[in-house]
Amino acid sequence: MEQLAVSIGDTVKALGLGRTTVYAMIADGRLEAFKLGRRRLVKAESIRRLIASQG
Repeated sequence: MEQLAVSIGDTVKALGLGRTTVYAMIADGRLEAFKLGRRRLVKAESIRRLIASQG
């Protein structure tokens, strides 16, 4: 099964960016994230859209 959401740490690794940058991208709407319990997860589709828009 395909992953629908990833942790902040995995997002940082996937994009090669810092945690602060990833949180800033969530704050300004470039990445979609949600809270599940105490964890914040980033929607995998929003990561794909971000990468596709840069190409």
